[in-house]
Amino acid sequence: MIKKNKLTSIIVLGLVAIIGILVAQLLWTKQAYSIEEKKFSQKVHIALLEVAKKLYEGTNHELPAENPVQKVSNDYYIVNIDNDFEPKILDFYLKSEFEKVNINTDYEYAMYNCESDEMVYGNYVSMSEVNKQKPSVYFPKHKNLVYYFAIRFPNETSFLFSSLKFWFVLSFALIIILLVYVYSIVTILQQKKYSELQRDFINNMTHEFKTPLSSILIASNYLKQQPTIQSDEKLEKYTNIIIAQSKKLNTHIETILNSAKSDNSPLQLDKKEMDMLPILRDVIENIQLKYPESDLQIVTSETEVVFEADTFHFNNIVYNLLDNAIKYCEQQPVISIGIVKEANQIQLHFTDNGIGISNKNLPFIFDKFYRIPSTKSNEVNGFGLGLYYVKKICTLHHWKITAKNNPTNGITISIIIPTA
Repeated sequence: MIKKNKLTSIIVLGLVAIIGILVAQLLWTKQAYSIEEKKFSQKVHIALLEVAKKLYEGTNHELPAENPVQKVSNDYYIVNIDNDFEPKILDFYLKSEFEKVNINTDYEYAMYNCESDEMVYGNYVSMSEVNKQKPSVYFPKHKNLVYYFAIRFPNETSFLFSSLKFWFVLSFALIIILLVYVYSIVTILQQKKYSELQRDFINNMTHEFKTPLSSILIASNYLKQQPTIQSDEKLEKYTNIIIAQSKKLNTHIETILNSAKSDNSPLQLDKKEMDMLPILRDVIENIQLKYPESDLQIVTSETEVVFEADTFHFNNIVYNLLDNAIKYCEQQPVISIGIVKEANQIQLHFTDNGIGISNKNLPFIFDKFYRIPSTKSNEVNGFGLGLYYVKKICTLHHWKITAKNNPTNGITISIIIPTA
């Protein structure tokens, strides 16, 4: 329950943090757009004021004290000249002044004609060849003004957006990160749910198996003690087969239960300082009782290899690796346990002459329930938990375990044990 609440808290905090950053980014983007809009308006005012000054040059009129530039809307400005001027001169001044203040967006302008009492369309100035033939737009007449011109920026919004590309790219990236985060969390929760269902199923299934299996073992052992069975060689043989297979099945069930238990709650290691060599010899002796034809050797120049580990689990690691190597061998099993002792680590190499593993399957041999599809795998009983258990114990000890194919045949599994 504590772990579940902790995971939920982490997920919620992560989600709140990303949403908070995204909201802040969007607010900053909005503020940056407002600033760019003000800067653009200021540039236009400065440029149009300079145009008005130049239109007054060489005339008998002076520039009025009141600001001649009026902003009617976001993209529409009116400039009161109060003096007659030539359209060609206006076009030249507009281009030169806009270029000075770095206004690189399309614009169009029109002038008031006293004779016709209407706005006369002047020109559409495009920064690209695409919009050269832009159709004219209606410019409304302004009251109380006689000598003036109006200018419009039809692409002001897109121009401002283009100057904020970095902000929008960053905002889009944050949105993508948020979506990926949400998708990852949903996937993790689904996988966690499926994992819990699988673990519960395995626990229930194995417990249900153990009850009838215990009854079979008790009944078989009692049956074996009966004089009738003992006097009949065939019946005694069949009874021994039942007992042996029941014990084997019981061992498999215990393995699955232990694996499920270790997934649910971490294993507690009882680490002690010990000599590795006597443990290896004991395991080899036990293995050779089971597989008399196997040739197992310890290859080292050391007389003592002291390290720190959990004795019980280290025994299981060595037994699992040797048992696995013998099972997957189609000839007389020859396995060497090489020990290399260095200043800050001990290298343990289990080299066999088995059937080997293809390079594409090699990275997955420590995965839970993974069994390599082959004829030999079909012959060997198991659930794919042996090497998974070995990897898990090595990880808990902070040891590194790797596997690689030998140049000729078989594989070498190496365990690196830090001693510093």
